[in-house]
Amino acid sequence: MVFANIEYLFLLLLLIPYIVWYILKRKKTEAALQISDARVYAHTPKSYKNYLLHAPFILRVIALALIIVVLARPQSTNKWQNSEIEGIDIMLAIDVSTSMLAEDLKPNRLEAAKDVAAEFINGRPNDNIGITLFAGETFTQCPLTVDHAVLLDMIHNIKCGLIEDGTAVGMGVANAVTRLKDSKAKSKVIILLTDGTNNKGDISPLTAAEIAKSFGIRVYTIGVGTNGMAPYPYPVGNTVQYINMPVEIDEKTLTQIAGTTDGNYFRATSNSKLKEVYEEIDKLEKTKLNVKEYSKREEDYRWFALAGFLFVLLGGSGIVYYWKFYCVIQYSRKSRRNVSSIVICNIK
Repeated sequence: MVFANIEYLFLLLLLIPYIVWYILKRKKTEAALQISDARVYAHTPKSYKNYLLHAPFILRVIALALIIVVLARPQSTNKWQNSEIEGIDIMLAIDVSTSMLAEDLKPNRLEAAKDVAAEFINGRPNDNIGITLFAGETFTQCPLTVDHAVLLDMIHNIKCGLIEDGTAVGMGVANAVTRLKDSKAKSKVIILLTDGTNNKGDISPLTAAEIAKSFGIRVYTIGVGTNGMAPYPYPVGNTVQYINMPVEIDEKTLTQIAGTTDGNYFRATSNSKLKEVYEEIDKLEKTKLNVKEYSKREEDYRWFALAGFLFVLLGGSGIVYYWKFYCVIQYSRKSRRNVSSIVICNIK
């Protein structure tokens, strides 16, 4: 419950001096009896009628309190919201060439990319997200979907060697574009993650970037891998040996792809840096949430007004005063039976 004119409730404080005034007045104006001996009254029980003498005052106090509450206009409220969520369509283009097995990120580049991508997906429950994998060829691992449980399951099943080895960056971007070009979403994004240079495919990376631009698709590119040399596992018989291989990332091309499509290029040289990159992209691409709040108020003063009216009638009616007078008379008669001599001085 709320009050439209809550400042009126401060008037309730005025009832305090009113109550104090009544108590002091009663002490001065109560009926006085002079008797020769008061011992006979020592154990006389008090009747409930004694307390009913104060009924008119109590009723008036309650009536005044209710009138003040009515002036404050008590109201009941009913609120509800309509939410409109405008999601973003996102395609994750992930490099699954064998170079992604390099262990400069732990446990390796591909596993690190999968873990961070899964965390990214969990943080965007209202977006359509899909996955495109590329190496020497490209294919769609999962089309755009809001069923993120299925999407996460597919991410965990990603591994190297699913398709011909190589790095067809242009084909990876082009395949992601085909999944987004017919989307009705206002914001369409490709997040491209690779650790090498384009050496396969029939479409150049810059041509794929122009195609993406024509459909209003932004491309964020991520070059993953440390600087210098990286340990690469090489199977020898039943054992695995590690060979330090140079890290070659075509940062110039990745920067151009991002620049053409109004995206950004990021370099991730460690697990923490890769996580920071996805967090930065998450901040740049925010889901729009429009919330409309409605409120309905109903006046509840009627019941307080009715109760106040009834208490005013009771507090000022002759019935109460008659009862008060009756109690005084009965009290006086009872007193005469118990004393030998009584002088009634004053009854006010």
